[in-house]
Amino acid sequence: MPRPFKCRRVCGTPGADYFKPRGIPLSDLQEIGLTIAEFEAIRLADLEELYQEDAAKKMNISRQTFGNTIASAHKKIADAIVNGKALKISGSQNHGEEKI
Repeated sequence: MPRPFKCRRVCGTPGADYFKPRGIPLSDLQEIGLTIAEFEAIRLADLEELYQEDAAKKMNISRQTFGNTIASAHKKIADAIVNGKALKISGSQNHGEEKI
């Protein structure tokens, strides 16, 4: 049986929730989904420059979970940039159980 999902605490929703390469019609692009939790991890680690342990405490998750979340976010963002894909920031993969 899997472990129960622990709610992640996030600061808020992004001002813009969709990014795509310029000059390419949306219908021609593949889309990658970035969760709100991944967005928050990027904000805390990369923009606010918090250590993973401190960022994990802010999100109410373990440091290991934070590490997994930030790694997933970095991979998705890199894929979108390198391969020219659209990036959509939306709710959780875990049935909307994130607290905003």
